[in-house]
Amino acid sequence: MSRLGKQPVALPNGVEATLADSVLTVKGPKGTLTRTVHKDVNITIDNGVVSVAPAAETDEARALWGTFAAHVRNMVTGVTEGFTKVLEIEGVGYRAELRGNTLVLSMGFSHPVEMELPEGVAATVEKNVITLTAADKEVVGQFAANVRKVKKPEPYKGKGIRYQGEYIIRKQGKKAV
Repeated sequence: MSRLGKQPVALPNGVEATLADSVLTVKGPKGTLTRTVHKDVNITIDNGVVSVAPAAETDEARALWGTFAAHVRNMVTGVTEGFTKVLEIEGVGYRAELRGNTLVLSMGFSHPVEMELPEGVAATVEKNVITLTAADKEVVGQFAANVRKVKKPEPYKGKGIRYQGEYIIRKQGKKAV
């Protein structure tokens, strides 16, 4: 049994959820999010409370029960507060800038790396800190992972792009004999 799936999700003021043709739509002050609901999950909306239940007693239905409960919670949090990922750039000559809707990274390659911001994602760049915000947790998390993948932090000097607060395990390097 899913402990998280049993707990209903309360909708705050200004947030409304609708379910039509197995598509859940959550509207709030920060935007609108939609998700297709799997056939093994039943979602009911009553008096500002969203409840998730398995449609059958199969292993897949029980697994999806908790997953969709988490998706609903993330959708409600996204349209009310939003999600933020902060990336830090470390290294001499490494920098980022925002040109319109494009994030331009200078990471020591022979060319700058240009990445188009996904729809719904806002970015700010201050010194060596990139802040990504969006209502959809999956979109902002995937884009942050794609930005980090351009130049992962290396273990000897720690140069590269890392999440804020991420700890990089350092290697010792060569020893003088």
